Amino acid sequence: MHHLVITTINAPTPAVIELASGATKNGWHLVVIGDRKSPPSFELEGADYYDLERQFATGFKFAEAVPTGHYARKNVGYLLAIANGAETIVETDDDNRPLANFWDERPLRQHAPTLHQPGWVNIYRYFTDRPIWPRGLPLDEIQKPVLPKNSLASDFTECPVHQGLANGDPDVDAIYRLAMTLPVDFDDRGPIVTRGEAWCPFNSQNTRWFPEAYPLLYLPFHCSFRMTDIWRSFVVQRILYGNGKGILFHDASVYQDRNEHNLMRDFGDEVVGYQNNREIRQRLLDLELGDRPETMASDLELCYELLISMELVGADERGLLKAWLHDYDTIVSQA
Repeated sequence: MHHLVITTINAPTPAVIELASGATKNGWHLVVIGDRKSPPSFELEGADYYDLERQFATGFKFAEAVPTGHYARKNVGYLLAIANGAETIVETDDDNRPLANFWDERPLRQHAPTLHQPGWVNIYRYFTDRPIWPRGLPLDEIQKPVLPKNSLASDFTECPVHQGLANGDPDVDAIYRLAMTLPVDFDDRGPIVTRGEAWCPFNSQNTRWFPEAYPLLYLPFHCSFRMTDIWRSFVVQRILYGNGKGILFHDASVYQDRNEHNLMRDFGDEVVGYQNNREIRQRLLDLELGDRPETMASDLELCYELLISMELVGADERGLLKAWLHDYDTIVSQA
């Protein structure tokens, strides 16, 4: 069974109500992770809700170790899905309404135009002619041209992570929101794969994970909130590409009615990414990793040790990551 994981501090939003209804109709299991600001009751047919008390009762070391009041509590939902034998894990947020294709089956092995040249890729330019870029892309990359899609060879690639785009209010940085216009709807132009050393940030708002990448689901806590999923995506690309695998980007399958944000606060949280994302990529590429499925967990630790050494992630992340990997290993050993 596919598992859908979200975290929320709100009563059921219209998007979550649609997600719960769709999950029931399509035979998916919806896991909703609450936090200390969540309402005292969360009643929604088709949603398996975990308040803090129920999270602590799971016995996961990570659930007890991670502080409250943070998006990284979503990691508890990933562990629950893995423990329940999830066929795939799809994650989104409580302000993303599913489009009809959200529920489509998507195979692990994909045949699609493939980017593998070294460097950054503004993947949004393959889905629209409008000037737009994904959150986390270095600012000096946003004007650079991309290779024409019809020039790319189509290869068969195992893609353990699929990033779907979002229409309406897509995942862009605060600079875009302050200076450009929304909404934006992407064109349906078919999927594209990145692999090798072709990097593009991806987020946690509309992302499908296959078991081959489950250890890499981990979202860091001790870093900028606006970078937690972006820096995770860099770690994931470094490890998956080293294993000869790719990332699939596909047409929009959600419509985002974005929750209220303080854009200047978002900008402040994103500055550390503008300043460091290019160096993070290069230093991750320079790491000597095992680059095999059986070394994925140790490779993950090495990547976060690098981010800690760069003083971008706090040293206390070590304990949280160890708790996550302990829980993951325990689940796998009991399967």
